[in-house]
Amino acid sequence: MGYTISQKIIKSHLITGDMTPGCEIGLKIDRTLTQDATGTMAYLQFEAMGIDRVKTELSVAYIDHNTLQSGFENADDHRYIQTVAKKHGIFFSRPGNGICHQVNLERFDVPGKTLIGSDSHTPTAGGLGMLAFGAGGLDVAVAMGGGAYYITMPKMLGVKLVGSLAPNVSAKDVILEVLRKLTVKGGVGYIVEYFGDGVKSLSVPQRATITNMGAELGATTSIFPADDVTRAFLAAQGRENDFSPVFPDSDAVYDKTIQIDLSSLQPLAACPHSPDNVKSISELAGMKISQVCVGSCTNSSLSDMLTVAAMLKGKTVHPDVSLSISPGSKQVYEMMARCGALADIIAAGARVLECACGPCIGMGFSPKSAGISLRTFNRNFEGRSGTKDANVYLVSPETAIASALAGVITDPTTLEAPTINLPEKFIINDNLIDAPATEKDADGVTVERGPNIKPIPSGSVPAKDLSCKLVLKVGDNITTDHIMPAGAKILPYRSNVPKLSEFCFTVCDPGFPERAKATGGGIIIGGQNYGQGSSREHAALVPLYLGIKCVVAKSFARIHAANLINFGILPLTFENESDYDKFTEGDDIMIDGLYDAVKSADKLTLTDKTNGAVATLNITLTERQRNIILAGGLLAYTKNGGK
Repeated sequence: MGYTISQKIIKSHLITGDMTPGCEIGLKIDRTLTQDATGTMAYLQFEAMGIDRVKTELSVAYIDHNTLQSGFENADDHRYIQTVAKKHGIFFSRPGNGICHQVNLERFDVPGKTLIGSDSHTPTAGGLGMLAFGAGGLDVAVAMGGGAYYITMPKMLGVKLVGSLAPNVSAKDVILEVLRKLTVKGGVGYIVEYFGDGVKSLSVPQRATITNMGAELGATTSIFPADDVTRAFLAAQGRENDFSPVFPDSDAVYDKTIQIDLSSLQPLAACPHSPDNVKSISELAGMKISQVCVGSCTNSSLSDMLTVAAMLKGKTVHPDVSLSISPGSKQVYEMMARCGALADIIAAGARVLECACGPCIGMGFSPKSAGISLRTFNRNFEGRSGTKDANVYLVSPETAIASALAGVITDPTTLEAPTINLPEKFIINDNLIDAPATEKDADGVTVERGPNIKPIPSGSVPAKDLSCKLVLKVGDNITTDHIMPAGAKILPYRSNVPKLSEFCFTVCDPGFPERAKATGGGIIIGGQNYGQGSSREHAALVPLYLGIKCVVAKSFARIHAANLINFGILPLTFENESDYDKFTEGDDIMIDGLYDAVKSADKLTLTDKTNGAVATLNITLTERQRNIILAGGLLAYTKNGGK
């Protein structure tokens, strides 16, 4: 039996473990990336390990999230990241150079190599044939220090693409169709791999749109082959030497397969408030809108921007609509300016924002009260836009612009498709990417730390027996945006956990932070897919600071479960999901024999001392993960030499 693309790359990078699905494996990581919302903490953790120089072949630090500088906090974090990167051997992408995933695709992604990034949309690189994983910042710090990256060996989910897209139907509609078929939980435990004759009809930016938003499936990652289309993209970037073909074996076997006929797809939208709440644009047509946003790491490539410009040329945005355009990188922005596309966008009345994540993370351009906003982004969780009662629809650039011109949701296939011509060569100017100091000169670099940068909270060894409060009970599909919100008011405190703790879970329960502090912490109970969404480790780190000892849920999202373990918080699942209903927030809870159970047992008993209810809980940990919990977290485990 042959190998899939993913299995081939895993085999060539396997350090420890067995490639049997469900077994823990450790992978050699070739490259890493961080962004500023997660990077400050990642580099504080790297420094705490006491390693002078990164061990990866390439690591890049990006500034693309916290770029709204309304106070000193973000600028201080930028300077800290810049100086720590210079000292320790990390390339630094300055503010204004672009969104990490777009720039990495243009300048650093390489087929067949491994990448982890402290951002859940790192699988964007899979569009170029790279095996790329979103991870917590501490996992990235360990990889930069030369350590393996550990995951559970996934199953393989093959998506066979046939046919080619009709005019004004886009790659965004492809991934929305996959989400419609599989849901936000459908990719859990799988790598999603695209194959079939339809692949060759998709450009690298289109493939990257699909792998980027594959994160919303709950998948471990997503990947495309590296073929002649990939070679041409790299050649246009002056990087043809980075190309190597990556294909599955002819007799590769997938554990599950679905097929999508690209020719039959129609424009789609993810309706509020989940990326899998998908309907056709024809069903929604005529709905009045107030805002349209084009950009994010999902849809900000040059091809996306040229499409937008061509659709806007000679027209004016509807007077009831506010339209924002965010190019994905300086390269894209400059090329738009030089070819006249930027002028067409400006003339139409669009508001051009900087090359950054911006509205996607609630960093400005929030909708009006109860506004309907069409966005080419990847997430539409409630409140993520910065306006709690807004209704956000995720759409393609073609749908976004057709609707911005009409003032109502409009099917772009009713319009003439624009003709765009991509250049054979892209403008290459890496003047906003700073190289690190040489090893010889690194001692002369001083790392600058602003007053907003606070020490990292540390975990503790599990108690022999745990007696505490059930401080919070939440439902299904709790996202990391629920646990640790983003937005312009909160993101500046990502390096200040005590301040950040004031916002923890306030989307669900405004009283949670004070209650957790007053009770000295305790446990949280959640439903299915607890912790879906971004890779932000603050969704584990801040609960740790507030005294949370363990989280009991029906099921966990992969990255969040790993982050909980990394910070010494024990993730436990109900053996019988119906037991979730037995427990009430505020009850006194007891787990006898907790320490010994973590050490060697597969199950333990949760007792509600208030009402007498009991439930059996599963401990689904590898031996390495047990040792991490027993050490009080990954940082202590790593500093102790993996003991």
